[in-house]
Amino acid sequence: MVAQATPVIFNLMDLTTDVNALVYGWKADNYEFDALQILSGHHFQDGKHEVMLGDLLAEDIKKKVGDTLEIQGSPFTVCAIYHGGSGLQAGAVIMPLDQLQELSSLQGKVSTFDVRLRPAPEGESQEHYLKRAQAQIEAALPGLHAVPAAERAHNNQFVQLAHASAWGTSCIALLIGIFGIANTMAMSVYERTREIGILRALGWKRGQVLILIQLEAATLGLGGGFLGIAFGCCALRLLASLPQTASLVSASPPLPLLAEALGIAVLAGLIAGALPAWRASQLSPVEALRHD
Repeated sequence: MVAQATPVIFNLMDLTTDVNALVYGWKADNYEFDALQILSGHHFQDGKHEVMLGDLLAEDIKKKVGDTLEIQGSPFTVCAIYHGGSGLQAGAVIMPLDQLQELSSLQGKVSTFDVRLRPAPEGESQEHYLKRAQAQIEAALPGLHAVPAAERAHNNQFVQLAHASAWGTSCIALLIGIFGIANTMAMSVYERTREIGILRALGWKRGQVLILIQLEAATLGLGGGFLGIAFGCCALRLLASLPQTASLVSASPPLPLLAEALGIAVLAGLIAGALPAWRASQLSPVEALRHD
């Protein structure tokens, strides 16, 4: 069932006073090299003071093949620049496993074992095959927890930190948008007080006035959502065209995400318009008609 297995260690280290990066320790025969595209140089050899740099990181710290990179006081020769299959790898360092163990004072220890499975037998679903492999690995090595690569990537602390930062930024932007719509709707209600008074005098009920203002607020939110999606898609296309960020973003966001964004925009409009709509519905027709 297991085709290949290789030990791996990783750590976050300072490369310069301003730049830190994820450093992977691999064996020279690690099968994960198959997923990397070597742009210049060659693979490192076990036991040597050599490192491979992701192309994004190499550009950031201005290093090329043959340069020396000092990590925690030890000099390493840059033997290759590679393009990684993910944003994390493109901004990382890969060095011999034994060298990172020595730097981290983890001689004889590793963080994980990366395992490649053989193809699933015919007639067995991939999900069932994966669960069966997990059970067999954990039974053969008590105390070891087998985690699928997708689950491991989802639970990665760096990915979670990026998600938390994105949500935090989005919440701040959402609050600013809600306050902006609320201010717009409050001014609209104030300037249309006489109009609302006329509608009330003609027989409009409080609920009808409230719905009118809420519909206007929802329309503002929907319009803002469409504009935000348009600008966001343009920005994603620009970032996807740049070599520095091409591996970090997708130029085509999924449709469910766009629908969720529009729903949040409309909900934000309704929340922002709630207070102005309530105040408009409470206006007395007589007092509204006297308003200058």
